[in-house]
Order: sequence, then C-alpha cells, then structure tokens
Amino acid sequence: MSTDNAIDWTPPPRPEWLARVNEEGRGMDIASVVPLRPRELIETAIANTGLTDFGDDDWREPFEILVESIEKEAELHLFGRLMTRSDLLIWLEERLRIEEAYRLHPEIDDEAVDAPVFIVGQARSGTSILFELLSADRRFGAPANWEIMFPCPPPEAASYRNDPRIPKAHHLLTQWHRVAPSFLSMHELGATIPNECKVAMNCTFVSDNLTGLFQVPSYYGWLAQADLTGSYAYYRRMLKLLQWKNPRRHWLLKSPSHIESLPVLFKVFPDAHVVYTHRDPVKARASVTNLLGTLYWMRSDKAFDAASFERLMTPEAYAFSLERVIEQIESGAIPRGRMHDFRFADLMRDPLAALAELYGKLELAFPEEARQAVAAYLAHKPQGKFGQNVYSVGDPEQIARERALFARYQRFHGVPDEV
Repeated sequence: MSTDNAIDWTPPPRPEWLARVNEEGRGMDIASVVPLRPRELIETAIANTGLTDFGDDDWREPFEILVESIEKEAELHLFGRLMTRSDLLIWLEERLRIEEAYRLHPEIDDEAVDAPVFIVGQARSGTSILFELLSADRRFGAPANWEIMFPCPPPEAASYRNDPRIPKAHHLLTQWHRVAPSFLSMHELGATIPNECKVAMNCTFVSDNLTGLFQVPSYYGWLAQADLTGSYAYYRRMLKLLQWKNPRRHWLLKSPSHIESLPVLFKVFPDAHVVYTHRDPVKARASVTNLLGTLYWMRSDKAFDAASFERLMTPEAYAFSLERVIEQIESGAIPRGRMHDFRFADLMRDPLAALAELYGKLELAFPEEARQAVAAYLAHKPQGKFGQNVYSVGDPEQIARERALFARYQRFHGVPDEV
C-alpha cells in the first residue's frame, strides 16, 4: 500500500482495570490457560448443551480457518482471549440449540419471511440510526441483540420484553463499552437494541463481522472467495425461528456489508426491499478507520494493520466497491425497483421529512403514531449523546484525490460533499 494511503490511527488509553488484568497475563501461558482449539471448543459446546447436531457441515471449514487465524495472527491479550472463547462457545451452542428446536418442531420451517426490509450502505453512513428510527414503528420487527445471541428457546410475544435472557446478554454486550469506553461514541450496544444481520451470521462462521473483531488476514482471504449463500440461508432459518412464537409484520434487517453481496441477498430473499444509505465517502471512510482500530484494540495489543483491509481502507478499492453496486443496478443483476436510496445528509437536515419520503418509496403510510415514535426516539438520542467520534479525513490534496475517485458514485446517487 502506498504511503499516501497509510492509516494514521492512535489507540485510546486502556481502562486501568483492563491494563492490570492484561499485565498479569503477561506472566502466564495464556494460550494454555484460555485455549482456542477447534476440537476442544466443539467438545465443550456439546458438553455444555448435551446436544450433538450442528446441522449441515458447511460451517466447519470456516470455523477451523477462523480459529486457526485467531491463534496465529490476532495476538490476543488475556482478556481478549477470554472474550473470544466466550463468543466462540456462544455461537457453537447457538447452532446446537437452533437445530434442536427445528428437530422438535419441524413446523418452524413452514414460517414465511415475507418482504423483509434490509438497510444497507457504506459503514458509518447512517445505517444504524436509520435502523433504530424505523424500529420505533411497531409495524416493523427488528431482531434484538439478546434474541440473536440466545435464540432458544424461541422468544414468545408474551414474555419478549422481560425475557430472563435479556440481562445476561446486556452484560456481555455492554462489556465492550467497559473494555473500550471510546467505542460508545461510535456505536451503542445493549440487549434490546436492534441487531445487525452480519452479527447474527457469526454462528455460520461466514461473516465479515468476524474480520471486524480480529486481525485475521488468512480468514479474510478465505472469506473473500467464499460463497455466502449458505450463510444467508441459515440467517433466514434463524428469522423463521424468531418469528414462530413472536410474529413480525415486516422484518426490519440491517448490515452495511450487504452491499458486497446484494445478488446473494436477493437470491435468498427475492421479495426483499433494500434501503441503500449514502454518505460522503470521504467522511465515511475516515470514520471506518477509527471504528476498526478501536474494535481490534479491545482484544489485542497488535498494531493496527490497515494494509490487510484494503477493501475498506484504500480509496481506490472503496470506490471500486461502490461502483460495483452501480453496475449491478444498471445490468439488472439486482432489481432496481427494490432498491431505495436514502441520503445521510437528508436525515441530518430534516429526519421526519426524510423518513416520510422513504415510507413512500416502500409503499407504506407514515401515520401519526409512527411519526410520534420517531420524534420521541430522536429526542431521547440526540446526535453526540455519547460523545463525539473524532477522526481525521486527510489533507486537502488527499481529499481532492479521493473526491475524484468517488465522483461517479456521488453523481449516480446524488450524494453531497461533507468535507
């Protein structure tokens, strides 16, 4: 990677308690104390659940590649290993329990996932806030973090708001904020906050969310060539289970990374509506750098190797990704009529007007009840509530060079400059 694309990122200071834990770990054989070995992890998940059926075996190869890459490349500190072992076991046990639920109740597979709405876009382009705003409308059903983390037994409508799994999930999720307090200014986590699709796909071990947790170039290289159809199909299987005893009128789903695999998304969900969020890519790309650096810093002291993530970090590769979606739209590889543009700048200028326009594109009414719910949410969570996510966008010469690279994207989608 050329020097003008080099990433300048300084890790935030660690909380004192975490620094002391990791310092103690430096005197231990932490690889033996907190083992990350595929076979042992699988055996532990089986022992913890008393179950043995993981479903189709298409998860095994990516699981083994991921764990090996973490062990050899991620350089986890002591607490990072603890977090990672906990996550891997949660995902393995999740698969076991999902398969057992289907074995006991094969009628779950008869559930129909009708016309789901997916929010996609560049990372840091407003997908999260739009997701949360639309979730305020009761006609939409977004999977909450807790039910994706612990989906079995299948959630029920009567106990959905006070399920005993909620406190456990909340503790584990907000642990991220305790490990890296600056992360809260970038992304709020909690048990009842809507969940991202790519997080739900962790249990397939075919998800780019995993490359956002660890610096694992070997796994990333494998994932770049992988067929994602099985991962999307398993996600649909999860959605059927979640709606079985707690029906949703319209699933509301979200992940920025769907823009990398829209043909697969429409293959598995042919009647989906896709809301494509847009933001000045010069601004969004700089924000991604800060987010990824902080995520890796949670689990490892390893220097941030941005060269391993040229798809996100290099302006040329970033522009290529954005233009590929344009070409898919123009060629008919994805259905233009089911793609709906939504600009971050419009949301910041007049949220209710921007949402009213979006509802029209989705052929839905925007009733007063939904307007009031959105307004209440905005009042509860004003911009910058958890602090400002501060990052650099580069010098004027670099900005001008990037602006030229992103010209086609900004022109095609009508995206205004922010810097």
